[in-house]
Amino acid sequence: MVARVAGVFDEKLTEAIANSKILVVGAGGIGCEILKNLVLTGFPYIEIIDLDTIDVSNLNRQFLFHKEHVGKSKAQVAKDSALSFNPSVNIIAHHDSVISNDYGVNYFKQFNMVMNALDNRVARNHVNRMCLAANIPLIETGTAGYAGQVELIQKGQTQCYECQPKAPQKSFPGCTIRNTPSEPIHCIVWAKHLFNQLFGEEDPDQDVSPDTADPEAAGDAGASALRTEGTEAGNVERKSTRAWASETNYDPEKLFSKLFGDDIRYLLSMENLWKKRRPPTPLTWNNLPGKGNPTAQHSGLPDQRVWSMHECAQVFGDSCKALQADLKNRPEGDHLVWDKDEKSAMDFVTACANIRAHIFNIPLKSRFEIKSMAGNIIPAIATANAIVAGLAVLRAQNLLKGETRACTSVYLRPKVNHRGQLFVPEKTLTAPNPKCYVCASKPEVALACNLKQLTLKDLNAAFKDGLNMQAPDAVVEGKGLVVLSSEPGETDHNNEKTLEEIGLNDGSALVVDDFLQNYEVRVILQQKDEEKSWRLVTDPDIPMPGPKEEKPANGSNGADEPKPGPSCSKEDSDSDMEIIEEDDTGEPAPKPPKRRKVGMNNEIVDLC
Repeated sequence: MVARVAGVFDEKLTEAIANSKILVVGAGGIGCEILKNLVLTGFPYIEIIDLDTIDVSNLNRQFLFHKEHVGKSKAQVAKDSALSFNPSVNIIAHHDSVISNDYGVNYFKQFNMVMNALDNRVARNHVNRMCLAANIPLIETGTAGYAGQVELIQKGQTQCYECQPKAPQKSFPGCTIRNTPSEPIHCIVWAKHLFNQLFGEEDPDQDVSPDTADPEAAGDAGASALRTEGTEAGNVERKSTRAWASETNYDPEKLFSKLFGDDIRYLLSMENLWKKRRPPTPLTWNNLPGKGNPTAQHSGLPDQRVWSMHECAQVFGDSCKALQADLKNRPEGDHLVWDKDEKSAMDFVTACANIRAHIFNIPLKSRFEIKSMAGNIIPAIATANAIVAGLAVLRAQNLLKGETRACTSVYLRPKVNHRGQLFVPEKTLTAPNPKCYVCASKPEVALACNLKQLTLKDLNAAFKDGLNMQAPDAVVEGKGLVVLSSEPGETDHNNEKTLEEIGLNDGSALVVDDFLQNYEVRVILQQKDEEKSWRLVTDPDIPMPGPKEEKPANGSNGADEPKPGPSCSKEDSDSDMEIIEEDDTGEPAPKPPKRRKVGMNNEIVDLC
């Protein structure tokens, strides 16, 4: 390979590559490109971790995969395909979650560096903390449409992934959209995909049927479906949603029965999905809630009233007929384009999103709210993945040469800026945030709450949702009193007691650690009578995480425990999520904070 060709690399880099060990986390769009680049460069030892399996929708941009690989492990197939380029490379594939106990600090210490190709925050946070604990460099990558980034994270020299607060994540894996929605936006994205499947430009990435390749399902239903969908040649044959709808003449009752009845019953057959979630409830056309009830009184604008299920079904039927008529009036092969300002299109998405939300016990939204939430969906672009992966491997070479200061963050722009730049590098490494609750020398954070109302169960949720912990343990500083244990059953009897009832008061300090992440932080409790839940505080001028806004109600759909991420495909899939938005001048956004997320109207959908 390249490293063996005399004169391409200097002797020092050639030797460093020959003695290196690299860990790649994620085998999706970017992960496949990184693995290919490493193999072709001549890196001799690579391990790759990903729990995801290959779906037909991955094939248009993950070029190590082919039709005959659908349903198989991404990590294993990526290894096999990469070895065809360079059989002498030692590649070890793990079809597993990187958050598993099998991959502790000692496991990470064996590598020269880690290259992240993830798409969800849970896994990114975990790998960030493991690399800090192991004191090895982490190269972070991400794309969103035609934009992308590469960033080095090195303990003590750069800011870590969690140094700056982040906006709520706007990335939704395809298996979440298709199988296990838990927020209104999941249902809205699904409804927009359905519009395209029935009336718009068909895209295999926007399949709305149950995802049989969801590794979390991993039951007989998903496995048997994969077997029946494959032909002897290894191809996957599926009847398009539009072809089936056309055969029914877009009959609203038949469409409703399939989408909100049959498909939901099929999801119920994937029993593993519902072990920690409330299962969905199929609906029938002739027996919908709200039928015969008078229209609810509403003092606001008509679009601000939430429709009943019966009204949603009526709007669904009317909009289907209107959209079908519009489609028929167009030239052969033409299609509709979803427009939030087109009445029938907006009615269709509102009705479908709310019907699906009702099925999964998710709060319903008004037409006005859904219109404001339904933004553009950023696609995964193979070219952007390839460019970012190439930049990541160049940064890996810089590290092996000892040129850490040359590893500044690089941003791939969707278009050239006023200086004619498509690639915009930072001028220097970004220093760590001295108040970071993860990488500071003595991590500390305050938890503002009402001690008279916040329960121990709520405190556990605060540590998991706010501090991104997996298995928190909490001890009262100076007393050694264990108030929260990750051991099942050890402190569960106190779950419903308030913090005041277990003896905690304003100013109490807790030492909270997560043995899975080798992470410890000091948490100071602050009594705030006005706090309805909890809020983390590191710097009064910088907003910190609070409870998740769209948290499902008690007993609603959504697992109680955070899911490991793809590498944990229960939360991720393709590697097309994290992106830094730039300002209007075309330069990277000023610091601090460094990371800002793509806006609410740019929902990124990742595909499992």
